Amino acid sequence: MGRGLWGRLARFVTGSDPKARAEAERILLEADFGVAATEAVLERLATKGARDEAALEAAVAELLGSTPAPLARADRPPTVVLVCGVNGTGKTTTVAKLAWRLQRDGRSVLLAAADTFRAGAVAQLKVWADRLDAPFVGGAGDPAAVAFDAVQAAVARGIDTVLVDTAGRLHTDERLLEELKKVVRVLGKHHAGAPHESLLVLDAGLGQNAVAQAAVFAAAVPLTGLVITKLDGTAKGGSVVALRRAVPLPVRFVGTGEGVQDLEVFDAHAYARRLVRDG
Repeated sequence: MGRGLWGRLARFVTGSDPKARAEAERILLEADFGVAATEAVLERLATKGARDEAALEAAVAELLGSTPAPLARADRPPTVVLVCGVNGTGKTTTVAKLAWRLQRDGRSVLLAAADTFRAGAVAQLKVWADRLDAPFVGGAGDPAAVAFDAVQAAVARGIDTVLVDTAGRLHTDERLLEELKKVVRVLGKHHAGAPHESLLVLDAGLGQNAVAQAAVFAAAVPLTGLVITKLDGTAKGGSVVALRRAVPLPVRFVGTGEGVQDLEVFDAHAYARRLVRDG
Protein backbone atom coordinates (compact mmCIF):
# COMPACT_ATOMS: atom_id res chain seq x y z
CA MET A 1 0.00 0.00 0.00
CA GLY A 2 1.07 3.56 -0.60
CA ARG A 3 1.78 6.12 2.05
CA GLY A 4 -1.21 8.27 1.05
CA LEU A 5 -4.66 8.37 2.58
CA TRP A 6 -5.74 5.20 0.78
CA GLY A 7 -2.75 3.33 2.15
CA ARG A 8 -3.98 4.05 5.67
CA LEU A 9 -7.69 3.58 4.99
CA ALA A 10 -7.87 0.61 2.61
CA ARG A 11 -8.37 -2.25 5.07
CA PHE A 12 -10.96 -0.28 7.04
CA VAL A 13 -13.32 0.73 4.22
CA THR A 14 -13.47 -2.49 2.22
CA GLY A 15 -15.50 -4.39 4.81
CA SER A 16 -18.66 -3.83 6.85
CA ASP A 17 -17.29 -4.32 10.39
CA PRO A 18 -18.52 -1.45 12.64
CA LYS A 19 -15.12 -1.37 14.32
CA ALA A 20 -13.51 -0.87 10.92
CA ARG A 21 -15.83 2.09 10.27
CA ALA A 22 -14.76 3.66 13.56
CA GLU A 23 -11.11 3.20 12.63
CA ALA A 24 -11.72 4.79 9.22
CA GLU A 25 -13.33 7.76 10.97
CA ARG A 26 -10.32 8.08 13.27
CA ILE A 27 -7.89 8.15 10.33
CA LEU A 28 -9.87 10.81 8.49
CA LEU A 29 -10.22 12.93 11.62
CA GLU A 30 -6.49 12.70 12.26
CA ALA A 31 -5.96 13.95 8.70
CA ASP A 32 -8.10 16.98 9.70
CA PHE A 33 -11.16 16.22 7.59
CA GLY A 34 -13.37 17.24 10.49
CA VAL A 35 -16.58 15.47 11.48
CA ALA A 36 -18.82 16.69 8.64
CA ALA A 37 -16.36 15.95 5.83
CA THR A 38 -15.41 12.59 7.38
CA GLU A 39 -19.04 11.49 7.40
CA ALA A 40 -19.53 12.80 3.87
CA VAL A 41 -16.56 10.85 2.50
CA LEU A 42 -17.60 7.58 4.11
CA GLU A 43 -21.22 8.09 3.07
CA ARG A 44 -20.20 8.62 -0.55
CA LEU A 45 -18.13 5.44 -0.52
CA ALA A 46 -21.03 3.47 0.93
CA THR A 47 -23.61 4.95 -1.45
CA LYS A 48 -21.58 4.34 -4.59
CA GLY A 49 -20.80 0.78 -3.55
CA ALA A 50 -17.19 1.12 -4.74
CA ARG A 51 -14.59 1.05 -2.05
CA ASP A 52 -11.26 1.38 -3.77
CA GLU A 53 -8.61 4.02 -4.31
CA ALA A 54 -10.37 5.54 -7.32
CA ALA A 55 -13.67 5.80 -5.44
CA LEU A 56 -12.00 7.54 -2.50
CA GLU A 57 -10.27 9.95 -4.85
CA ALA A 58 -13.57 10.73 -6.59
CA ALA A 59 -15.33 11.30 -3.26
CA VAL A 60 -12.66 13.73 -2.08
CA ALA A 61 -12.63 15.59 -5.42
CA GLU A 62 -16.42 15.91 -5.32
CA LEU A 63 -16.28 17.52 -1.89
CA LEU A 64 -13.53 19.90 -3.02
CA GLY A 65 -15.67 21.24 -5.86
CA SER A 66 -14.83 22.33 -9.37
CA THR A 67 -11.71 24.12 -10.52
CA PRO A 68 -12.23 27.85 -9.87
CA ALA A 69 -12.76 30.51 -12.50
CA PRO A 70 -9.92 32.95 -13.24
CA LEU A 71 -9.69 36.10 -11.15
CA ALA A 72 -12.26 38.74 -12.02
CA ARG A 73 -11.54 41.63 -14.35
CA ALA A 74 -13.19 44.97 -13.63
CA ASP A 75 -15.25 46.57 -16.41
CA ARG A 76 -13.31 49.75 -15.69
CA PRO A 77 -9.70 49.27 -14.49
CA PRO A 78 -8.19 48.85 -12.08
CA THR A 79 -9.34 45.48 -10.82
CA VAL A 80 -9.02 45.56 -7.02
CA VAL A 81 -8.06 42.39 -5.16
CA LEU A 82 -8.28 42.53 -1.36
CA VAL A 83 -6.20 39.98 0.55
CA CYS A 84 -6.95 39.29 4.22
CA GLY A 85 -6.22 36.75 6.95
CA VAL A 86 -4.69 36.31 10.39
CA ASN A 87 -1.03 36.91 11.19
CA GLY A 88 1.37 34.15 10.24
CA THR A 89 -0.54 32.64 7.34
CA GLY A 90 1.86 33.93 4.69
CA LYS A 91 -0.54 36.65 3.56
CA THR A 92 2.00 39.25 2.42
CA THR A 93 4.08 36.64 0.62
CA THR A 94 0.90 35.43 -1.07
CA VAL A 95 0.27 38.97 -2.34
CA ALA A 96 3.75 38.96 -3.90
CA LYS A 97 3.22 35.51 -5.45
CA LEU A 98 -0.11 36.61 -6.89
CA ALA A 99 1.51 39.76 -8.30
CA TRP A 100 4.15 37.63 -10.00
CA ARG A 101 1.48 35.39 -11.56
CA LEU A 102 -0.49 38.37 -12.85
CA GLN A 103 2.63 40.00 -14.29
CA ARG A 104 3.48 36.73 -16.00
CA ASP A 105 0.03 36.81 -17.58
CA GLY A 106 0.66 40.30 -18.93
CA ARG A 107 -1.20 42.32 -16.32
CA SER A 108 0.29 45.43 -14.69
CA VAL A 109 0.10 45.39 -10.89
CA LEU A 110 0.31 47.91 -8.05
CA LEU A 111 0.91 46.69 -4.50
CA ALA A 112 -0.83 48.51 -1.64
CA ALA A 113 0.27 48.06 1.98
CA ALA A 114 -2.91 48.71 3.95
CA ASP A 115 -1.42 47.01 7.02
CA THR A 116 -0.64 50.27 8.80
CA PHE A 117 -0.26 48.69 12.23
CA ARG A 118 3.12 47.12 11.58
CA ALA A 119 5.90 49.08 9.94
CA GLY A 120 7.58 45.77 9.23
CA ALA A 121 4.65 44.63 7.12
CA VAL A 122 4.81 47.79 5.00
CA ALA A 123 8.56 47.36 4.57
CA GLN A 124 8.17 43.70 3.63
CA LEU A 125 5.67 44.48 0.88
CA LYS A 126 7.87 47.34 -0.37
CA VAL A 127 10.77 44.89 -0.73
CA TRP A 128 8.56 42.59 -2.80
CA ALA A 129 7.37 45.51 -4.93
CA ASP A 130 10.97 46.45 -5.66
CA ARG A 131 11.84 42.87 -6.58
CA LEU A 132 8.88 42.66 -8.91
CA ASP A 133 9.46 46.16 -10.30
CA ALA A 134 5.87 47.00 -9.37
CA PRO A 135 4.51 50.37 -8.18
CA PHE A 136 3.85 50.60 -4.45
CA VAL A 137 1.56 52.62 -2.20
CA GLY A 138 1.86 52.50 1.58
CA GLY A 139 1.81 54.71 4.62
CA ALA A 140 0.67 55.22 8.17
CA GLY A 141 -2.79 56.01 9.45
CA ASP A 142 -6.12 54.82 8.09
CA PRO A 143 -5.89 51.55 6.07
CA ALA A 144 -8.99 52.53 4.07
CA ALA A 145 -7.26 55.76 3.02
CA VAL A 146 -4.22 53.81 1.84
CA ALA A 147 -6.45 51.50 -0.22
CA PHE A 148 -8.23 54.52 -1.72
CA ASP A 149 -4.91 56.21 -2.56
CA ALA A 150 -3.72 53.01 -4.22
CA VAL A 151 -6.74 52.88 -6.52
CA GLN A 152 -6.31 56.55 -7.41
CA ALA A 153 -2.63 55.97 -8.19
CA ALA A 154 -3.52 52.99 -10.39
CA VAL A 155 -6.07 55.06 -12.31
CA ALA A 156 -3.54 57.83 -12.83
CA ARG A 157 -0.86 55.42 -14.06
CA GLY A 158 -3.13 53.23 -16.15
CA ILE A 159 -2.39 50.15 -14.05
CA ASP A 160 -4.57 47.09 -14.53
CA THR A 161 -4.71 45.53 -11.04
CA VAL A 162 -4.33 46.68 -7.43
CA LEU A 163 -3.46 44.09 -4.78
CA VAL A 164 -4.35 45.35 -1.30
CA ASP A 165 -2.53 43.69 1.60
CA THR A 166 -4.52 44.22 4.81
CA ALA A 167 -3.44 43.91 8.42
CA GLY A 168 -3.17 40.42 9.79
CA ARG A 169 -5.84 40.13 12.42
CA LEU A 170 -7.21 37.52 14.76
CA HIS A 171 -10.64 36.40 13.67
CA THR A 172 -11.77 37.13 17.25
CA ASP A 173 -10.72 40.81 17.11
CA GLU A 174 -13.96 42.64 16.39
CA ARG A 175 -12.33 46.08 16.16
CA LEU A 176 -9.97 44.98 13.42
CA LEU A 177 -12.74 43.17 11.58
CA GLU A 178 -14.75 46.40 11.63
CA GLU A 179 -11.76 48.18 10.15
CA LEU A 180 -11.60 45.59 7.38
CA LYS A 181 -15.28 46.22 6.68
CA LYS A 182 -14.47 49.93 6.37
CA VAL A 183 -11.79 49.21 3.77
CA VAL A 184 -14.38 47.28 1.75
CA ARG A 185 -16.94 50.09 2.06
CA VAL A 186 -14.50 52.82 1.01
CA LEU A 187 -13.27 50.84 -1.98
CA GLY A 188 -16.84 50.16 -3.12
CA LYS A 189 -17.88 53.79 -2.70
CA HIS A 190 -15.06 55.20 -4.81
CA HIS A 191 -14.58 52.50 -7.45
CA ALA A 192 -17.45 50.53 -8.97
CA GLY A 193 -17.55 46.90 -7.92
CA ALA A 194 -14.43 47.09 -5.74
CA PRO A 195 -13.08 44.99 -4.28
CA HIS A 196 -13.65 42.76 -7.28
CA GLU A 197 -12.03 39.86 -5.46
CA SER A 198 -11.64 39.36 -1.70
CA LEU A 199 -9.33 36.48 -0.90
CA LEU A 200 -8.84 34.93 2.53
CA VAL A 201 -5.42 33.38 3.17
CA LEU A 202 -5.43 30.34 5.47
CA ASP A 203 -2.63 28.15 6.82
CA ALA A 204 -3.26 24.48 5.95
CA GLY A 205 -1.45 23.38 9.10
CA LEU A 206 -4.06 25.00 11.36
CA GLY A 207 -6.64 22.33 10.56
CA GLN A 208 -9.98 23.01 12.20
CA ASN A 209 -8.81 26.43 13.44
CA ALA A 210 -8.65 27.46 9.79
CA VAL A 211 -12.28 26.40 9.40
CA ALA A 212 -13.25 28.66 12.32
CA GLN A 213 -11.27 31.57 10.84
CA ALA A 214 -12.92 31.17 7.45
CA ALA A 215 -16.42 31.16 8.94
CA VAL A 216 -15.83 34.41 10.85
CA PHE A 217 -14.20 36.27 7.95
CA ALA A 218 -16.91 35.09 5.54
CA ALA A 219 -19.55 36.53 7.86
CA ALA A 220 -17.74 39.89 8.05
CA VAL A 221 -16.53 40.42 4.46
CA PRO A 222 -17.99 39.36 1.08
CA LEU A 223 -15.22 36.88 0.30
CA THR A 224 -14.83 35.46 -3.19
CA GLY A 225 -12.31 32.71 -2.50
CA LEU A 226 -9.67 31.08 -0.36
CA VAL A 227 -5.91 30.78 -0.69
CA ILE A 228 -4.43 27.84 1.22
CA THR A 229 -0.78 28.21 2.19
CA LYS A 230 1.92 25.91 3.57
CA LEU A 231 0.59 22.77 1.91
CA ASP A 232 4.21 21.74 1.46
CA GLY A 233 4.69 21.41 5.20
CA THR A 234 1.60 19.65 6.53
CA ALA A 235 0.30 16.10 6.56
CA LYS A 236 -3.16 17.31 7.47
CA GLY A 237 -4.39 17.84 3.93
CA GLY A 238 -7.95 16.98 4.87
CA SER A 239 -8.33 20.49 6.28
CA VAL A 240 -8.89 21.75 2.72
CA VAL A 241 -11.81 19.33 2.35
CA ALA A 242 -13.16 20.42 5.73
CA LEU A 243 -12.92 24.07 4.67
CA ARG A 244 -14.88 23.49 1.48
CA ARG A 245 -17.49 21.56 3.46
CA ALA A 246 -17.86 24.29 6.08
CA VAL A 247 -17.53 27.45 3.96
CA PRO A 248 -19.12 27.61 0.48
CA LEU A 249 -16.17 29.40 -1.10
CA PRO A 250 -13.90 28.13 -3.86
CA VAL A 251 -10.24 27.49 -3.16
CA ARG A 252 -8.63 29.77 -5.75
CA PHE A 253 -4.92 29.13 -5.13
CA VAL A 254 -2.61 26.97 -3.03
CA GLY A 255 0.85 27.87 -1.82
CA THR A 256 3.37 25.06 -2.22
CA GLY A 257 6.63 26.68 -1.13
CA GLU A 258 8.46 29.87 -0.22
CA GLY A 259 9.45 30.99 -3.73
CA VAL A 260 7.57 33.68 -5.62
CA GLN A 261 6.56 31.08 -8.21
CA ASP A 262 5.14 28.67 -5.60
CA LEU A 263 1.48 29.57 -5.99
CA GLU A 264 -0.73 27.27 -8.05
CA VAL A 265 -4.29 27.54 -9.30
CA PHE A 266 -6.24 25.02 -7.25
CA ASP A 267 -7.12 21.82 -9.10
CA ALA A 268 -9.56 19.68 -7.10
CA HIS A 269 -8.81 16.45 -8.95
CA ALA A 270 -5.04 16.90 -8.75
CA TYR A 271 -5.26 17.71 -5.05
CA ALA A 272 -7.49 14.71 -4.35
CA ARG A 273 -5.07 12.48 -6.25
CA ARG A 274 -2.06 13.69 -4.21
CA LEU A 275 -3.94 13.39 -0.93
CA VAL A 276 -5.27 9.89 -1.61
CA ARG A 277 -2.27 8.39 -3.33
CA ASP A 278 0.73 10.21 -1.93
CA GLY A 279 -0.34 11.80 1.34
